[in-house]
Amino acid sequence: MTTDEVLAGVGPRLRQMRKDREVTLAALSEATGISVSTLSRLESGLRKPSLELLLPIARAHQVALDELVGTPSAGDPRVRSKPIVMGGRTHWPLTRQPGGLQAYKVLEPKRRQEPEPRTHEGYEWLYVLPGKLRVVLGEHDVVLTAGEAAEFDTRVPHWFGSTGEGPVEFLSLFGPQGERMHVRARPKRA
Repeated sequence: MTTDEVLAGVGPRLRQMRKDREVTLAALSEATGISVSTLSRLESGLRKPSLELLLPIARAHQVALDELVGTPSAGDPRVRSKPIVMGGRTHWPLTRQPGGLQAYKVLEPKRRQEPEPRTHEGYEWLYVLPGKLRVVLGEHDVVLTAGEAAEFDTRVPHWFGSTGEGPVEFLSLFGPQGERMHVRARPKRA
């Protein structure tokens, strides 16, 4: 669908949405601050839609901007990404878009490791699938089992991995700030 075709469909969609909600042009004008004549020209296709006009209308109707514009269907929603192996862990990306919230399914193999707490901006959420996940968060050292979840401020030094008893699968969710990790220096042992 071309841009002109998308824009041509906005006016009729706006009129239909307003009528379905039984809202008059005058009431919509009052709610949006857009003149009745501008709204009428927009609905009849005599005025091209702009963000400046569509955002207040979307707010007034309490709908996403996509509903006003009529974005095409998203297509196949399945995420088909290849596993990534980092530091012995296998990560399956569950999101396609870069930036924003990122989700991963992670397989941590059976191994014993010395925790190396790290910090970064943001929040992280973990959900354990099969297995047991050791989580070191600040002064806490806990083991999460299947079905348990944890969320924490990632500015607190943290580490998570296998308990050494077996492999563990878990889901990890974090925002783009989670990509900038910093190793916290360990105190020297006397």
